[in-house]
Amino acid sequence: MSTEALTLTVSGPLLQELGAGRQEFVLELLERGLREFKIQRALDRYARGGISFGAAAKQASLSLSEFARQAYARGMEPPYSAETLAEELG
Repeated sequence: MSTEALTLTVSGPLLQELGAGRQEFVLELLERGLREFKIQRALDRYARGGISFGAAAKQASLSLSEFARQAYARGMEPPYSAETLAEELG
């Protein structure tokens, strides 16, 4: 995997929250934030009727069952199909 440098400008209080700015910690925060952002964006598109539930799950890089769990956690009622049910039981 190739890497590139990223320079961030943050406020003093945020820098203190990050501690010594350990690279691994900041990278984990970015990865988790990006994952949550992708899930929320996909759920929003699905809720607006822009894409199917399966397409939204793909956009979020999640299985149908994990995406359904994420939808439930955010108060949404995902549709159930035979495929989703099989994945839940499997």
